[in-house]
Amino acid sequence: MAVTTISPAATARSAQAERTRAAIVSAAHDLFVARGYRASSLRDVAAAAGISHPGLLRHFATKDALLAAVVESFERDNEFALLEQLAADEPGTLGYSLVAQRNEEVPGYLALFAALTGEASSPRHPAHEIVRDRYAQLRQLSADAVEEAVAQDTVSSDRDPAGEAVRIAAAWDGLQLLEQYLPERVDVVTALETYEEGLALPVGWRDPDDAPPAGHAAPVPPMPSFAAQAASPQVGYRVGRERRAKILDGAIALFAREGYGDTSLRDIAERVGVSKSTLLHYYGSKEELLSAVLSERDHLIESRGSYVRATRAVDELRALPRGAAENSATAPGLIEVYAVLSCEALPADHPAHAYFEERFRGVLDHFAALFRAAQEDGDLPSHRDPEFEAVWLTALWDGLQYQWLYDRSAVDVAAQLTAHLDDVLPRG
Repeated sequence: MAVTTISPAATARSAQAERTRAAIVSAAHDLFVARGYRASSLRDVAAAAGISHPGLLRHFATKDALLAAVVESFERDNEFALLEQLAADEPGTLGYSLVAQRNEEVPGYLALFAALTGEASSPRHPAHEIVRDRYAQLRQLSADAVEEAVAQDTVSSDRDPAGEAVRIAAAWDGLQLLEQYLPERVDVVTALETYEEGLALPVGWRDPDDAPPAGHAAPVPPMPSFAAQAASPQVGYRVGRERRAKILDGAIALFAREGYGDTSLRDIAERVGVSKSTLLHYYGSKEELLSAVLSERDHLIESRGSYVRATRAVDELRALPRGAAENSATAPGLIEVYAVLSCEALPADHPAHAYFEERFRGVLDHFAALFRAAQEDGDLPSHRDPEFEAVWLTALWDGLQYQWLYDRSAVDVAAQLTAHLDDVLPRG
């Protein structure tokens, strides 16, 4: 019988190939975090890894395959960490905050996945199915963990494990994004710890010593506008206005599908059937067009005719899911472009970074003001902190929208927001 042996030279080549592959994945990770997946080419990765472009292609034939390797390396480690944490803790202990602490300590993890969550929301993105499957798996792991915690009496028995799983996963992703923009105001680990502790209380719990809601309500803070200063001008000839609107629609569609960095002015011009010079006549630069897209998106969202300002803060908050339902039904493209751009703009030098930083700060300020007014009215229980509730609601809403973009049949944004607000703002 012939015996096959592996020569020392072959073993050395195999070890060298593994080292080269690991160096490529490491370089790709750093570039994808710093620039985003779309804006990083295989030639960029090869240069960062210190090898030739043909040499890289011997290990990864496409950028899609390289992205999958980067994501897999992180997700495998993270899944093991979550399972180990759940197994190591006392029965019924939720370990989300401890896993989040681990993620904070892994260089580049938060930036990569916050960016990837938005970028991959387009079905055309090579990581779309990877992230969609990640959500499904995370929801199942979370549901199992909450169900076990209910059985061990560490989570209130009236809580729905499946619903809590959706909301925890969504808020976790939203918190990671918010922390990148407003690190002085958002702490993922602390927020998860606070939420985990609150799950021990029954849904809609209120301290028996709390005073009943007041008859006279505090003034309801007005909804902030993010589009007023840069709304599209309605001046000039009709043909020019229509062409300008057509360019905006084309840019919104392409930014949502391909991202800002990977979309050129020529791409937009070709989509709307004009020359690049004609496009530049209406928008003098790509950055100017991006600003117009963001303003138009806000203008369209804010101008929905069904909104009527409430006379009590609690009613203003409880009405938010209706707006979410309308956005999902009538303006999915606006949700898509928001998801892609808010995550793509994480690097401080991105032209939309300052816009999203200010927008998130404004949303948090508004929600905090609403929760403070609701607490003054006696509608928000005394044990709840308005600032925390503002952060969690903002993170939850954004995270639910991301999940919805990956699986629209599995996630009902409005229903999940309603369930959360019914817990925070008890009706009885």
